[in-house]
Amino acid sequence: MKINATMSRALNRRMVLNHLRREGPMSRADITALTGLSPAAVTFVVAELMDEALVHEREAVANIKGRPSTPIDINYGSRLAFGFKLNKDSINCVLTDLATTVLASADVRITDTSPAGITTAIAGNMPVLLEIADRAEADVMGIGVSIPGEINPVTGMCIQSPRFGWQSLPFAELLGERVKVPVWIDDDVNAFGIAQKLFGAGREHQNFAALAIGAGIGCSLVIGGEIYHGGRSAAGKLGHIISVENGRRCECGRHGCLMAHAAEPYMLDEWQRLSGAPISRDGFVEAATNNSELAISILRDAGLRVGRHLADVVNMFDPDVIIVGGEAVQFGELLLGPIREAMERFSFFSKPELIADWVSNSWARGAAALATQNIFDFQRAPSG
Repeated sequence: MKINATMSRALNRRMVLNHLRREGPMSRADITALTGLSPAAVTFVVAELMDEALVHEREAVANIKGRPSTPIDINYGSRLAFGFKLNKDSINCVLTDLATTVLASADVRITDTSPAGITTAIAGNMPVLLEIADRAEADVMGIGVSIPGEINPVTGMCIQSPRFGWQSLPFAELLGERVKVPVWIDDDVNAFGIAQKLFGAGREHQNFAALAIGAGIGCSLVIGGEIYHGGRSAAGKLGHIISVENGRRCECGRHGCLMAHAAEPYMLDEWQRLSGAPISRDGFVEAATNNSELAISILRDAGLRVGRHLADVVNMFDPDVIIVGGEAVQFGELLLGPIREAMERFSFFSKPELIADWVSNSWARGAAALATQNIFDFQRAPSG
């Protein structure tokens, strides 16, 4: 690829912004030393980014030798991004800054899961979130939407989403026409992986796996700093590995998938079947917290099953670390311990650390990261 002056300038911008993102505030001299760019190039890039309000100067700090230096930092509040995580009967909505720090949030119940119903719900909640945060529409740089299913983030196509019954749906185009703002879409687990790559436990790693356990099970793969989507946008579907031949029916229509035998819905079904208690997540959480032998046994069985298949991912991929998220992280070592145990048993050589990194609104923050990553990589064109 021939690099002209415009491309060179864009590459320099990306380099400077990503060093600031990973390392934090630093002086122009430090940026020069770290990037290998000339002092003139750094001065030009920083001036350009300051004109766009993407970076700003912090208070000068004293040096042991020489004059005080003025650190440059990313102005994370200068741009806003919406994040929408689609669930079976709700949408997790957030408005964030460029670091995916949540400025406003809402969980919206939905009954109409048609494309028109979803896009209407998203469009209707955008001004609500802006009002809560007391921010202007002009500050919004994009929208990220995470969708459970097989998603092509380049074309903006939802290839399929069994949870919503969608097939070959140009979702990014439909939403973009409605809201008139750039739209990025991806699978919900990949969105979680992107957020981890940018600002989470994966920011220092070029190769890691982001495992999510909740209503489903997925494992986003980051290889060489990039999400691996596969040839048909179906990579990382750990939850759809057949774990029990002729087992329980999965939402995808097949029988015996891992998520049908280890995700949260399975745990709650088992809790009801074996305890006779009504299906209640709160009741199951309370039982596990109070050291119910039955609840602990259900979590252990699910964890061992996940860990057994996760070991295959480790053997094939050799990630630096595995970052775990999803609602089931709430169960802590009652679930993570058995996952580690099975991974240790079935992994051939590599023994990556298992790290839990999950906070409130992580799903929707991941969706927002689909948009904010464009600031740190100019080649991330909107979907569609």
